[in-house]
Formats: sequence, C-alpha cells, structure tokens
Amino acid sequence: MKLAVMSDIHGFNLALDVVRADLAEQGPFDQIIVAGDLAMVGPEPQVVIDTIQAEGWHAVCGNTDYDLVEAAEWGTGMDEIGWWVENITPAGMDFLTALPWSHRIMPPGGTGPEHEVLVVHANPHNLLDVLDPRITDRELREIIGDETAGTIVFGHIHITYIRHVGPTTLVDVSAVGNSKDGDLRVKYGILTWDEAALKWSVEIRRLDYPLEETEAQIRASSMPKPEKVIKKLRHASYD
Repeated sequence: MKLAVMSDIHGFNLALDVVRADLAEQGPFDQIIVAGDLAMVGPEPQVVIDTIQAEGWHAVCGNTDYDLVEAAEWGTGMDEIGWWVENITPAGMDFLTALPWSHRIMPPGGTGPEHEVLVVHANPHNLLDVLDPRITDRELREIIGDETAGTIVFGHIHITYIRHVGPTTLVDVSAVGNSKDGDLRVKYGILTWDEAALKWSVEIRRLDYPLEETEAQIRASSMPKPEKVIKKLRHASYD
C-alpha cells in the first residue's frame, strides 16, 4: 500500500501543480490525502478546492478551513478573511463545511492500531494545539493523549519532521503552499507499507517552488496585502 499525504496548500495552486506533477511520477497511490488548510492565504482558493475535488483526493479540515466556514455562516472575521470567503463559491464552501476532522487508514495485513495511519491537521484532538518538534516527548505525549494509531501524519505548523514518541511515529509533512522552516520548497510525504515486515516507511518529497510565477499571480490578483504575502513566501517564515 502506498499513500501520499500533503498539507497546507493555502490557496497556492501553482505549488499544488508541482505536487500533482510529482505524484504522477511517483505513483500510483492507493490514497492521496490533504491534511487541511486548503484555501486561505494564497491567490486561488477556489482553484485549489476544484482541483482536490476533481482529483478525488481525501481531505480533512484545517483551522483556516474552519475559519472560512465560520465567516461565511456568521460573518466573523470578515475584515481579515473576507476576500477568501468572497472568492469561494457556495459549492466550494459546502465542500469545506463537510470536511471530516480526520482520516484513518488500516493497511492490508495490519493487525492492530499500531499499524494504523491517522491523518489530521494539527493533532488527533483539535485544530490548534501544536505538535512542535522543539518540545519534549512527554509534552508531545500529552497532546497525543489516548490516540493509539501507530503513525500520525499532520501539517499545521509548516515545519517538516519525523519523530518517534514511544510507540507513535509523528510525521509532519510541512506545507505545499508556504513552508515556514526557512526552506520554501514544496513538501509532501509518501508512506509505503511493507506487509511482510508490518511496517510503514516514510519519505518527505521536496520540490522546487514556482516562486516567480506565484509572485506574478499574487500581484495580478485583488487579494489583500500582496507584498506581505510575497515577503513571507520569500523568507519561508512567519515574519
């Protein structure tokens, strides 16, 4: 069994196209999953949603997806995120509304939760608490809580790492749209199941970012604060 997991596309459709091209070369895949934060920040929120739907990929809800749905329904935060709400169709917003909180995969021959893969946005229990690579195993274990899946795959903080915490393997696949670890390259993960060994192997793919094309796209759009978005892209940071 072979899985591809990406996260945090954030409306950057040109970066997503880079992933799609690589998936065609690395596949076929049994499942392709997007771990949330699909549309908000970049210039093409609806294109990203359309692409995910057209490809038939699985997707889970991220914190910005939730924020968009809340804003569309209640008008909360429209001063900050109204442009993205207005540039997503009603059908696209219905898609975001229906996103599940998690996605589980039990591989062929798997015999228990230790072989299960759990895909979430931030952690197994909510959309915000951070599985930060800088904190201790004990602190990570407290966030993981009673989750028993052997491999947890996520995004949220846009920083790539793989770490073993007791019986649990944590895989942060970083971000497709806007990495924050100083390395702008487009990133996603490939998980391959060895049925004989009853073991998952993990590869993080790192691909060249279409920065010039994305900068031109941002400037040609009507999105707010384009130069601020471009600056953060160039630095691959939150600043």
